[in-house]
Amino acid sequence: MRIEARDIGRRLRDATPLLAEVTLSAPTGSTVGLLGPNGSGKSTLLRLLAGLDRPDDGRVLLDGADRRALPRRQVARHVAVVSQHTPDDADMTVGDVVLLGRIPHRARLAPVSADDLRRSAAALDRAGLGGWENRSWTSLSGGERQRVALARALVQEPDVLLLDEPTNHLDIRHRFALLEDLTRLPVTAVAALHDLDLAAQYCDEIVLLAAGRVVACGPPAAVLTADRVERVFGVTAEVGPDVTGRHRVALRAASG
Repeated sequence: MRIEARDIGRRLRDATPLLAEVTLSAPTGSTVGLLGPNGSGKSTLLRLLAGLDRPDDGRVLLDGADRRALPRRQVARHVAVVSQHTPDDADMTVGDVVLLGRIPHRARLAPVSADDLRRSAAALDRAGLGGWENRSWTSLSGGERQRVALARALVQEPDVLLLDEPTNHLDIRHRFALLEDLTRLPVTAVAALHDLDLAAQYCDEIVLLAAGRVVACGPPAAVLTADRVERVFGVTAEVGPDVTGRHRVALRAASG
């Protein structure tokens, strides 16, 4: 499924712009990274793509259809969201949290089925948490909660996966594992990321934001140039392909 934003604008009540004239296209099966400094509009854009907020200008399209015209339950069967913020005090087990992802696929008020349980267990296995169904949500670390949130999104079986800083709280091994998984899953993924090097290695396309506007978009090598990284992020960068051909970005503080 393709997801697009066309000339999206979002403003605060006092008319302060959060996003202006933002256009994004994530083709079916692609992994698109949203990059930019804090306050550039990455999370705001993801909320609009997810339907958690409405744009003041422009449209969000799913396979060419205006998202606002589609029934919420239909959208929930196709679009899953992994937020960077998870509740701290949910009195639930890990299994209960993951099974929330099956709600769009069950008839209203229908009980959890054996198939739901099987799919939940498979999603936890994929997230590296096999057998964790009975663990308490409140006992988990931030990184473990992030992986459970990913399992909940996977069990939803979406066509589009929207992720807000999904590598936050994860150790190095699980950061790589998550991004490797994203590139292999049969989904269209749009992820807000803060690690430029990981984004350069794993994303098919990059959308670079600054002050609520798109600075550049395209393949990582075209977007993440040394000059542009210094201009947008205020750090110097060495960029170029590694031995595998992946684009790499090595950062250091700008001198002077």
